Amino acid sequence: MKALVALILLVQLPIHKAVPAAPPAPLGCDDPESQAAADVAVNYINGHSHHGYKFALNRIEDIRVVPQGPNNDIIFLELDLLETTCPILSPTPLENCTVRSFAEHAVEGDCDVKMQKVDGTLSVLASKCNSHADSSEDVLKACPDCPLLAKMNDTDVLQTVSAALNEYNSKTPESYLRLLEIGRAKIQYHPGHTIVTEFAVGATNCSAEEAKANVEACQLLPEDQSNFGFCTAVMVKHPSQDLQVDCQLYGHQPGVTYIHPGHDTSAGLAPSAVGFTNHNLGLAHNNPVASESSSSEILRSMLSAKSVTKRAVAEAAQHDKVPRPVGFVPLPPPCPGRIRHFDI
Repeated sequence: MKALVALILLVQLPIHKAVPAAPPAPLGCDDPESQAAADVAVNYINGHSHHGYKFALNRIEDIRVVPQGPNNDIIFLELDLLETTCPILSPTPLENCTVRSFAEHAVEGDCDVKMQKVDGTLSVLASKCNSHADSSEDVLKACPDCPLLAKMNDTDVLQTVSAALNEYNSKTPESYLRLLEIGRAKIQYHPGHTIVTEFAVGATNCSAEEAKANVEACQLLPEDQSNFGFCTAVMVKHPSQDLQVDCQLYGHQPGVTYIHPGHDTSAGLAPSAVGFTNHNLGLAHNNPVASESSSSEILRSMLSAKSVTKRAVAEAAQHDKVPRPVGFVPLPPPCPGRIRHFDI
């Protein structure tokens, strides 16, 4: 009898159905999770760039998350970057690199990055970037006397780099340095005529004396002994001739290599430099699937407009518990994010 009573009471208990968890709220561009993803993306971009300089994050322009399953998300990032003073080969950590000021004729980068987050671990699947120098007109409006970026294959630039490298090698006979690439250059015509250049170098297996005898035989040190560096040079051609050059060798960095452009580098011109004022990130990062519009097209088509609206209403109700009219779609999370250096 007691068993029968217990069974009846059990049947009368209310049955609670499991309520599926509401989808997570969209990420804002300044959320910690967004910053963490952007940091991984920027490190990837710099780590897979072959020429020019390291770039720093200026702003997260947009972030979208497409769930793939439990603890598995695809993340699409749109990033604004700014060129720093650290060459790609420099061992200086990015956080210690100085972002170039607007007056230095800054170079900006725009990148789309596709990432995956599995069990909390972020990895980059694809990247697509381009970079360009600020408008000369805008620079001159803000700083009328500032010199502008010159084409890296300008005759004055090439002559200055050659003279500077010869000058340095003549004073350091123990190791002959070879030009890897020109990083950037500026020419100022008034007052006087001044050329300012920056260029990357590598130590060779020759002394300066051996190079004089047969410079073609001088090769960069093998990978397990490589020693890269960076030089700045200032050539004054008028009103009086003057040349100043300063070079710094980084020492051997295990695993760090210089990617050869695939043709004669005697002029120090990587493909991204010929006829241009700055190296273009697009040559190293040009995967179209990094863009949300192309790589998530199939995923997006699986979501009807009706289901998107329902999810948006559920998210709004979960966050503020305020009743919303049917069909209400809340504003997207705050994007773009904050500016870290200066407005571009």
